[in-house]
Formats: sequence, C-alpha cells, structure tokens
Amino acid sequence: MNTRLAGNIPVVSTVKIRTKEKLGYATGDLACNFIYQTVSSYLLFFYTDVFGITAAAAGLMFLIVRFIDAVLDPFIGTLVDKTNTKYGRFRPYLLYGAFPFAGVAILCFTTPGFSDPMKLVYAYVTYILLSITYSVINIPYTALTSAITQDNKEVVSLTSYRMLFSNTGGLIVSFGVPLLAGIFTNLTGTTSTGWQITMSIMGIVGAFLLIYSFYNTKERVPISHKEEDKITFKDIFIQLKSNRPLLIVCLFFILNFGVNSIVNSVGIYYVTYNVGRPELVKWYGLLGTLPALILMPLMPMMYKWMGKKKLLFTALSCKAIGLIALFVVPASMVPLVFASRAIAAIGTITAGGFTWALIPETIDYGEYKTGKRASGVIYALVGFFFKFGMAIGGIIPGLILANFGYVSNQIQTATALHGILITMTIIPAVFVLIELFAIYFYNLDEKEHKRVLSALSARK
Repeated sequence: MNTRLAGNIPVVSTVKIRTKEKLGYATGDLACNFIYQTVSSYLLFFYTDVFGITAAAAGLMFLIVRFIDAVLDPFIGTLVDKTNTKYGRFRPYLLYGAFPFAGVAILCFTTPGFSDPMKLVYAYVTYILLSITYSVINIPYTALTSAITQDNKEVVSLTSYRMLFSNTGGLIVSFGVPLLAGIFTNLTGTTSTGWQITMSIMGIVGAFLLIYSFYNTKERVPISHKEEDKITFKDIFIQLKSNRPLLIVCLFFILNFGVNSIVNSVGIYYVTYNVGRPELVKWYGLLGTLPALILMPLMPMMYKWMGKKKLLFTALSCKAIGLIALFVVPASMVPLVFASRAIAAIGTITAGGFTWALIPETIDYGEYKTGKRASGVIYALVGFFFKFGMAIGGIIPGLILANFGYVSNQIQTATALHGILITMTIIPAVFVLIELFAIYFYNLDEKEHKRVLSALSARK
C-alpha cells in the first residue's frame, strides 16, 4: 500500500489485484462450499433418513455443536492473528488444514455399525471435529481478503469473484450431490455407502482446491509487529465495544445465514413431501444457486449504482417477497413454486455476497478506533455470530418438524406438511424483516470509509 497527498490529506492508493489472483482466492470458497454446502443442505436429512437419528435429536445436536463451535471461534481468531510465518498470517492454514478438513467431512457422512446410543456419540464427535476444522480453514481464509487489499472497490470485486465461486460450489452441490448419491446408491446397493462415496469426492476435490488457493494469493497489507500492537483475547471485547459497524454486520450474519440454514435444510423435505416430487430436489437446489452466475459478476456495478444501504435493502426485500410467495403458492403448482424459489434466491445471493464485502471495512474502522488491525479476531467474531445464526437455523427445523409430527420415510400428515411449510417460509421471512430494519443503523458509508483510510495512512 502506498500513500500520496491531496492537499494536506493522505490518500490511500493500492495495487490493482490481477484477475488470476482473484480467481485463485475465489477457488478457496469453491472448496469450502463443496463441503460446507453439502453439510448445510444434506446433513440433517442424512442423519434422519440414512444414519437413523430422530429429527429432535439431530436438531438438538446441531444446536449444541454449533454453540461449542461458536464459542471456540474467538480463540481460533486470536491464534490466527498471532500467526507469523514465511507464508504470511492467513495462507498457511489453507495449506495445512485442507486434507484434515476433507477427512473429517467424510467421517461425518460415514455410517458405522454401532448401536443407536454409540451412533449418536459418533455423530457428535465427528460433527464437532468438522466444525472446528472448518473454523481453522474459514476464519483465516475470509480474513485473507483484508490482507490482499484495502481498496474498497477491489474488495467488492474480490468478494464478487469469491461469491461467484461460492455459489457455483453451492450449485454443484445442490444438483450434483443428490445425483451422485443416487448413482452410487444404485451401484453399491446401499444408501449409506452412496452418501459416503459422494462426500469423499466432494471432500478430496475441495482439499486440492484449497491448496491451489494458497499458491495463488498474496498478503500485501502490512501488519505491525510492535509488542504493544500484538493481539490478545481482550481485543475481542474492545472491538465489540468500539466498532459499531462490526456489531451491525454481526447481526446481519446471525439473521441472514440463520435464514439460509433453515431454508436450505428444510427445502429437501418440502420438495419430497409437500410437493411430492423427490426427483425435483436437485432442480430446486439448483435454482437456489444458479442466479449467482449472473448476479455476482454484476455486484461491483450494482454497488457503484446503488451504494451499500440501497443494495442491501433491495436484495433483502426480494428475499422476503420470495419467501412469502412460497407460503402462499400451493405446493402442487410446481412452476410457481420454482419461480418463488428463484425470487428468494436472487435476494439471498445478493445480500449474502455483499454482506461479506462489508467485513474488511469494519477491520479498517476497528484499526482506526483501537490502533490494532485485528483481522483474525474480527472474522472470528463474525464467524461466532454466523454460527450462532446457524445454530438457531439448525435447531429450529428439527424441533418444529418433531413438534408437528414429522416421521421420516412415510407419507406425512397435514399437520406435518404445514410445519414444513411455515418452517421454510414464515419463520425466515420474520428474520429478514428484522434485517431490513437493522440496515439503517450501519454508519460506515463510502465517504466515512475513505476518511478512515486516510487517517490510517497518516498514522503509518
């Protein structure tokens, strides 16, 4: 990063990031989503309909595991900020964590010949290990954005590449995982083996993509190594106290990704039982990610045209409309169901992608307010609230389905079908409305961010 003077105000100028590096960085999210999206979309279904755990037990497990995982994230973020190697602060985790991450994911989709109590213990242990290894990969990976560049336009561009690849990974998972699971189930004659082989393919490919991302990115933003600037655990609370934009972003993550978790995990139930067309599951999942191929390349232009708040408000409004439409449209009207799904997906993808682009500027703001560039801590905090939202999103479907009388692998009662419907539509829509209200409290607009960067440049 260099600075020049405009009058008496230092102005930040940054290196333009090459397309090759943006693609290399984005490949990391493609890798993470091969595993994460498979877990998010299909692990609950795998546990209830293949592994043999009740919906209530699986829902409670999701809550407990994600709570443990969320509590550990700030410690992992502090560890990441203390890292200093020849490869940088964040990139080494991609190199050394890739294959452990893939291996634990495969174990999660493996059905051992244990008794029912021991199977539940096995599920807890493997899911906890998966969540920890995901954090060890994902916290430094997402923090890497702030180390590549501080230029807000480049951050949005970098994030748009990343979200394009992320949603491409989601698209491949949504369509490919049910397809592969069906193929390998038919070839092996065992449903559990079909899922295990499918997860093995997704995990191994993901591990190699993470290593590719490591070799094709570079950390540029300088970090102070003075003793007084070293990151400690108490910096978590300092950031929460002084960094208002970060608090709003954390709220977005609780609500936005909690909603996504609910909608993704219940979608397979809705199509299988409400629509009564299980063969359409892969197409329904495909519609949830396909719009990203168009939207993500356009995100820098939309940001330039509308700005932060208007872009987020428009995207979230679209998401709410799509969810409410899914509630109103009869499940038998498949074209309208799919159209509603597409409308909700457009809002989901745009809001989710742009929310990630806000984090690097909260790191700049946090450095401006506290004097420390706590990238790992801030991404860990975001990860904590992200996973807290995921925990809410994980337990809600299991508990509501159980309370409405859902029983796996049989024709559902009208009450159970209604439970599936409101879990996937009305409950998420309420969360989206809260997000729309929270937008107005985000106080770091484009002009304020430029002022913050100029002040940071003057200090350096």
